[in-house]
Amino acid sequence: MKILLLSNNDNVNALKKRFIEMGEEVILCHDKVTVNLIEELEPEFVVVYNYRSIIKEDVIGLMGNRIINLHTSYLPWNKGSSPNIWSFIDDTPKGVTIHRLEKGLDKGKILLQKELFFDEEKETLCTTYEKLNEEIVSLLCENWDDIKTGKIPLKDQEGEGSYHRTADLEEILAGRKIDYSMTVRDFKEFIAKCRKEKK
Repeated sequence: MKILLLSNNDNVNALKKRFIEMGEEVILCHDKVTVNLIEELEPEFVVVYNYRSIIKEDVIGLMGNRIINLHTSYLPWNKGSSPNIWSFIDDTPKGVTIHRLEKGLDKGKILLQKELFFDEEKETLCTTYEKLNEEIVSLLCENWDDIKTGKIPLKDQEGEGSYHRTADLEEILAGRKIDYSMTVRDFKEFIAKCRKEKK
């Protein structure tokens, strides 16, 4: 199967390698996807993973049920930017979700989910991020045959959940930088300090 893999992040390389090992043909694209690009490349399936551009409705309509998104949060929690970070700031469920790409950011029907739990005293922002990415690649690859043949029943996202923009985090940080090697507990204390100083 010819897969168009859309991403702007180097962590996509692990997924690309797994697809190739499974015998799939993979085209990795970092550019903005258009109907013309889809018609030119003729992918049988589109997988979106850490991709910054909003995919327009005409592309979604053209691919139908053959376009999915990989999101490192337990949807409907933490739609949008920096889902791992926000799961700790807001103390919301952590996990990974594979969902059908539909109109609206991270709002499509869910194919697969897995909730994860972290030891906040030991885990760092970096290790939690790495584990989320490892889990979502494994979840996709372990279920790939059923995903690509449409055998997995879809389910609606339940509840409103939460959504965050890049600017939301920038507002809290007010120019400060995040040290991704800090433990989750230390990160929460850092965020509390940022909020206190902002008042």
